[in-house]
Amino acid sequence: MAEGRGRATRAHAAEPASGAENGAPGGGAHGGTRGSARGSYAVGDARRRRILDTAVEHFARWGFHASSMARIAHDCGITQGGLLHHFRSKEDLLLHVLAQSERHDVQQLFATAPASVAEGFAALVRLAGANTRRPGPVRMFNVLVGEAGNPGHPAHRYFRDRYARVLGHTADLLEAGIARGEIRPDLDVRACAQEQIAVMDGLQLQWALDESALDMPGRLREYLDRTLRHITVDGSGLPAA
Repeated sequence: MAEGRGRATRAHAAEPASGAENGAPGGGAHGGTRGSARGSYAVGDARRRRILDTAVEHFARWGFHASSMARIAHDCGITQGGLLHHFRSKEDLLLHVLAQSERHDVQQLFATAPASVAEGFAALVRLAGANTRRPGPVRMFNVLVGEAGNPGHPAHRYFRDRYARVLGHTADLLEAGIARGEIRPDLDVRACAQEQIAVMDGLQLQWALDESALDMPGRLREYLDRTLRHITVDGSGLPAA
């Protein structure tokens, strides 16, 4: 699931500034020094991306508590101290990983604001299709959201707030459709949004358990098309794919 464009997340806010933490030297008066600094930044950024990608696979396989910073560092080809140079704790690494995944969703869904509820629903189908090409983050999401039901989990607040944002965005999309005359004015937008989120997450969970047993974007498209035909004033559904 994704959230509204431009809404900062706690995970985003947790991200440390780049540069000094990567060990890059400061710029100087000589071009060689500036070139060296740029090279150091690039190396640091590449290493951070490798750490984040590796952490996704570990959290997807073992969850947060059973994942080990030592194993993540080993699989990245660095020392645990080198890992801690970029991420000060396992909790910090977790929030960065969640922020990276969320940015992907936002970029997929909100590069442009939907002009209609049908366009917004079509973007959800595209996101589901994109998720079938990135099974690691999908499995990680399923594992972590289950763990985070425990209030003591470090991602509990993140997922609670994320679902509130997703619910708010979906309800706003439907309210805008009512205002434009697309959607029936008697619709309970909050209930409809909650149902949509539940269906999306349920399909994603089933797909993660057995990818061959479910056409996730196809099944989601069918559901959203039926929903639109029920809630639109003129009974129209999703446009042809």
